[in-house]
Amino acid sequence: MAGPRRRTVRDLRRNNRATVLSKLYFDGPLSRQELGPLTALSSGSISNVVADLITDGLVEEAGSVDSDGGRPRTLLRVAPGSGHVVGVDVGETRVRVELFDLSLSELARVEAPLPLAAPDGTYDAHEVVRLIAGGLTQVLAGADVRPASLIGVGIGVPGTVDASGASGAVVHGQTIGWEAVPLEAMLRASGELPPEIPLFVDNGAKTLGRAEMWFGAGRGARNAVITLIGSGVGACVIADGVPYQGSSSSAGEWGHTVLQVGGRTCRCGSRGCLEAYVGAEALLERWREAGGSWTSPDEEGALAELLADPGTGQLLDETAVFLGAGIADLVNLFNPERIVLGGWAGLLLGPRLIEPVRRAAAAYALRHPFAQTTVELGRLGADAVTVGAATLPLARFLEAGGAERERIVSKASWMG
Repeated sequence: MAGPRRRTVRDLRRNNRATVLSKLYFDGPLSRQELGPLTALSSGSISNVVADLITDGLVEEAGSVDSDGGRPRTLLRVAPGSGHVVGVDVGETRVRVELFDLSLSELARVEAPLPLAAPDGTYDAHEVVRLIAGGLTQVLAGADVRPASLIGVGIGVPGTVDASGASGAVVHGQTIGWEAVPLEAMLRASGELPPEIPLFVDNGAKTLGRAEMWFGAGRGARNAVITLIGSGVGACVIADGVPYQGSSSSAGEWGHTVLQVGGRTCRCGSRGCLEAYVGAEALLERWREAGGSWTSPDEEGALAELLADPGTGQLLDETAVFLGAGIADLVNLFNPERIVLGGWAGLLLGPRLIEPVRRAAAAYALRHPFAQTTVELGRLGADAVTVGAATLPLARFLEAGGAERERIVSKASWMG
């Protein structure tokens, strides 16, 4: 039996770089003196690591602050322009591609509507890949950014992602008719993504969850559930600070928990799912059944019309009860300290529904755990899935102490 792997000097250097880089990213700008107690590294190690990161162009000076009776202290931050990431949101109505610098400031974006689904509800995976690849080319050209500066591309998709195989990420999206779609291999085959650029694919609700946990309403929580209410419904369950995946990465399919046995037919083919009552597609269908109609060509506009119609009060009140009951299930199952309502439809409905949702959740949840839970709206807007997708390569970059960029740039230089 092989013994435990011994740590090398290279491992220690990488870990120290990752520690400093992450602390500067999330809590910076910081001085060298502040980094010491925050990282538990010696002043000598801090000096060496910072010098190393500055030489590599990953860290830069960001002004100075006065110290108590001494020389001003120089502040340091992760250099925003030292690399770029791309986030992709494959929604159920359109594909959005955004290019960011390392501070996650948007540099360029492209949006394209999905073509209509086939009669059986299936979306053409080849067409989705074409839209992603074309969007990637357009945002890089629009911001005049070379592919070699990318530290990675993250993609949020509807469905379960299996990345355990040799062909890379495979997507199982029952509600969009995708069964074992080799999305990563298809995107690589398109030729738009250089082979040395890392590609990360995850469920869209989970990428939204990462964004809200890093920068939004989930920040600071260790146990939370970030929900995504769009055309459908999903969730990202955070357990002790880490997204819970389950045995095959399908954890978080909250929209397909059963709210009513023998209830409304869901897009997944089952009956009584939460998604069949509170997803935007289902809510509009319920409005149509009640005699409502809309003129907007897309779901976002149609839902806005529903909210503006004074005759939809009862429909919205019923939806708040359904959603509150679903949230009560999350409270009873996971005992989170925070539940965040996100997704484009969740944010659109939120101002009208948040209080009745809280009341309904309190009525259905166990009293003690609900008293420890807050229910609030997401803070990152409709771009949260895309931002969250961009955090996938960014997280790997920080964990590697910036080594991903070194590897990519070195290989790109070697390739000429």
